[in-house]
Amino acid sequence: SRAKLLLQEKESILRACFCSVFHLPPQDTQGPSACLYSETLAALDSMLQSLVRSAGTLGTMELQNIFQLLLPLTTSQTEVVEERAMARIATLANFMTSYTLPQICHCFVQATHRRHRCSKTQRFVMLGKLVGHLTLCCTCKDRGTRHQAAEALRHLHTFLVQQTSKRRRIALGPLQWQWQPAATLLRERKPEPTSLHRDALGDALGDESPLCSFIPQAFTKYLQHRDRVEIMVMAIKSLRCPSTYSIITAAHMVDILVEDTSFQAGQVQTIVWTIYGHLPSIKEVVAHNSLKKALLVLTNGHPTEVVASLLHCSPTCTQVAVAMWKIMFSEPQAAKKVLQELLSMLMNQSLHKTSTTDNPRILSLAATRTINEMLHQPTCLREVGAIFPQLFLALLFQVSFTTELTLREVPIFWKEHQEYPLTPIRSAVNSIRGLLCFMGFERETLAIEAQGGWDALLSAQTHLMGVSILAREMMKIPGALRCTIFCHLAELLRVKDCTWEMVAMVVFTEMLGCGDRSEDLDRALEIFPRYLQSQCLGVPSLVLRAILKLTQRPSTARRTLVLLPYIVELLQGAESDASAAALPVLSNMLRLLEGKASSLMALALADKLWPLFGDESNSVRELSIRLFQDTMGLVVGAERKQMKKEVWDSLLPLLLHLHDEDKSVAKASEEALCSAGRFLKWRQLVQLVETAQVWRICERLLAKKKKKAKDFLQQSQTYLKSPQEALQQEAVRFI
Repeated sequence: SRAKLLLQEKESILRACFCSVFHLPPQDTQGPSACLYSETLAALDSMLQSLVRSAGTLGTMELQNIFQLLLPLTTSQTEVVEERAMARIATLANFMTSYTLPQICHCFVQATHRRHRCSKTQRFVMLGKLVGHLTLCCTCKDRGTRHQAAEALRHLHTFLVQQTSKRRRIALGPLQWQWQPAATLLRERKPEPTSLHRDALGDALGDESPLCSFIPQAFTKYLQHRDRVEIMVMAIKSLRCPSTYSIITAAHMVDILVEDTSFQAGQVQTIVWTIYGHLPSIKEVVAHNSLKKALLVLTNGHPTEVVASLLHCSPTCTQVAVAMWKIMFSEPQAAKKVLQELLSMLMNQSLHKTSTTDNPRILSLAATRTINEMLHQPTCLREVGAIFPQLFLALLFQVSFTTELTLREVPIFWKEHQEYPLTPIRSAVNSIRGLLCFMGFERETLAIEAQGGWDALLSAQTHLMGVSILAREMMKIPGALRCTIFCHLAELLRVKDCTWEMVAMVVFTEMLGCGDRSEDLDRALEIFPRYLQSQCLGVPSLVLRAILKLTQRPSTARRTLVLLPYIVELLQGAESDASAAALPVLSNMLRLLEGKASSLMALALADKLWPLFGDESNSVRELSIRLFQDTMGLVVGAERKQMKKEVWDSLLPLLLHLHDEDKSVAKASEEALCSAGRFLKWRQLVQLVETAQVWRICERLLAKKKKKAKDFLQQSQTYLKSPQEALQQEAVRFI
């Protein structure tokens, strides 16, 4: 809008005016140049006051805009510029005591009804921010700046007393006001004994000055939330050695400002980054104590923001970051919250897979490194012990995730710390190894090393073998912890996540195989159906191998039968590895069934088995043929009629596989054909198989089942694409 544009132009002109005047060479104490410079400053003061007067009802806002432009010039400038800028603030503050700001609302000096509303132009919102800057400047090493800041504070205090008196006069009415003793109206609260009194601020203001109690009140009462962080950052920077301002005063300001913990996420990040950036230059004990208090207060109030901010600051956990983490782990309550946040960071690494420094994959790496460093701190033993199962699994998943880091992500994580000796994967493995030692499991750690488990974890090719070794050794830890790990695994597996489901399932099945608790089996039987249908390569096979072990144990075999429908369904369209794992399980389960149930299941399996005869895997071909042979012996009663159709459909594939290059498959086909002949009561088939008269079988098959010639033709055509040349030739001959 036009008004906004005019305001911006006015600010630009004022900023240029300040820079031109304040950066003039230091004036002589005598002579015409000194007089001219004094007149220039007086003219500048007069102009600023005229701007406020001419603003009319917007005078309060205009005054605050001028203060806003002057404040940056009071810090990080030359001594001359800082003193001149501060003198303008002091002159304006004095002007405030003699000029009645139009329509200024008194809500900033006295509590109002919660429904109170006033215009933005009526509020003097800068008071707290102004007091904060001036308080630090009162301790400035430059005498002129220090004096002008003290004068400005005195004028602000007078202005505040005037506004309070005016508010009381309005509230009491003219008659009551006449009887109010002056002492009552002007009485100040007795200064509280604070560290401000014994410092440079006390020297500048006088230890008995009412300002010594006014300043803390101004912070807690008048400082706006949006300005708190700016003052706090300024105070933190003032804790450095050497400092332009009093370190004691700055520390006290930090203590006051951090008491109200209602910071926004961005503000917490700014404070954490400021502490991280200036901590190496902070030497005084009082300054360290102040930052320790601030960091602990922020951690307890905003653990998520604090942890994320520090991880962003230092992904590889530099010495400065370690010092800050130690502070947070020095208090049990804060340590507990930090560990929970780090754990959350580890588990959230799968949310994004983009190569930016603030994505969860990078933060999870940073969290891993941080945990490794903090495990050297004995103070957090209890807190780590309380979440050991979750932390152990999170770090194990992190190791797995780190093996999959892209070539672009590794340099991003390490680019600022090229001298760091550990790669991300080795750092992650060291973290889990350190955790086990921290918990007192040195024997298990050494056993894993003896089996090559730690080295196996470092490579993507041998990683799962390392996970298996680790899981087996973890079965030797105390039962309560072992049980908790298993239960937590079960909970995690109920929430499907392809990022770590393979590793989680490896640990789960290894622990299940080593235990015999009924509750553990219940959890497994609840979880397994979902993962039998998993699209994650290798997971269904892993689950099936675990089920196979259960079917071989008398105490658990029959309970696995609830999984039978899911395994049968798996055979359709399954990978060769999954089929090879499923067939032995089905064979064991069929033997566990009895009577009608056994017959029905054998019939249901038959039509799913003979299509597997042509699988590319030798193992699948042999196992499917042998299981089909078993089903023929299990079908009884009314199901035999339906089974005959499946047997007739299987004959041609079995005949062709008599020429299979794998001798075991050829032998299985021969035996299955004999069983088929007996099932169909076709004695000639058995005789021809036993005498190896294969082509006579083909001729007799076509003669006996002329109506199925078309079906036989389709079956033989599929073998024309077989990778085995012998099977192709036999299919051609049959056609």
